[in-house]
Amino acid sequence: MAGDAVLLAAVSLLSACQQSYFAFRVGRTRLKCKVMPPAVTGSLEFERVFRAQQNCVEFYPVFLIALWMAGWYFNQVFASCLGLAYIYSRHKYFWGYSEAAEKRMGGFLSSLGILALLTVLGALGIANVFLDEYLDVHVGKKLGRYF
Repeated sequence: MAGDAVLLAAVSLLSACQQSYFAFRVGRTRLKCKVMPPAVTGSLEFERVFRAQQNCVEFYPVFLIALWMAGWYFNQVFASCLGLAYIYSRHKYFWGYSEAAEKRMGGFLSSLGILALLTVLGALGIANVFLDEYLDVHVGKKLGRYF
C-alpha cells in the first residue's frame, strides 16, 4: 500500500524540507537585521523574506491537498512531476521576493498555474471515480481507449 504513493510522499517530504528552509532563512534574516520576535516589521530586507515565507506557508495546505488528490485519483507520476515544478516555482518566488518585491511575480504566477492544474486534475479524477463507483458511468475507461 505504501508503495502506491511513494512518489507523492517523496515530493511531499521535499516540499516540507523546502518550507523548513524558508523558515530558517527568515530566522537568519531576522538576526542579520536585528528584528527581535515577535516583531514582523523592520528593514525592507527582512520584511520581503518574511512575507515570501508567509505566502509560501499560506499556499502550502492547498498544494498538499491538490498534489495528493491529483496523484491519488488522476495520475501519481504526472502529479508528482507537477509537484516538483511547483517546488521549483516556489523557489523562484522566494528568492525573487527576497531580492526585490517586483522579482516575485514569475515564480508566483507559475506556482498558481500549477496549483490550478493540480486542482483540476484532482477534481477530474474524483469525478471519474464518483461516476464509475456510484453511477456506473465509465468515462475514464472510454477515454482510455483513445489514449
